[in-house]
Amino acid sequence: MAAVQHTVAVVGDDDLPELLGLVGAYLDFYEATPSDDEMLALSRALIADPEREGVQFLARDAAGRPVGFASLFWTWTTTRGGRLGVMNDLFVDPAARGTGLADALIAACAQRCRERGVRWLEWQTAQDNHRAQAVYERVGARRSEWLDYSLDV
Repeated sequence: MAAVQHTVAVVGDDDLPELLGLVGAYLDFYEATPSDDEMLALSRALIADPEREGVQFLARDAAGRPVGFASLFWTWTTTRGGRLGVMNDLFVDPAARGTGLADALIAACAQRCRERGVRWLEWQTAQDNHRAQAVYERVGARRSEWLDYSLDV
């Protein structure tokens, strides 16, 4: 199989309409229902303040079509004593899966962490998302044994 060419770049204002389509597919996968306005507000906050909030990356195929994205948020980790990058979202269009695109998006997030002096990149996935887990293990990530809890406030 020939190598598939793609590019990964930080999302800007001009990318938002195309990003929104991918975000919609991601939300459908997780059966989540935030509105387009809420998703645009999130992306615009990242574009406006990437040093404090985080960044989103948009992947395009060789023809320039948007085929994947990742969202990277900044926070702190008390147990490690430093800054933490959280890859909160990672999505690759089903037609582009298996091309190394997920690896490239993870690499972009890791590189941005290194550029900021952030030593750790973390993320989570659904327990039944075995395809994603295979990707994460392939890139050298280690599975955590923590349980996530959530409280609506």
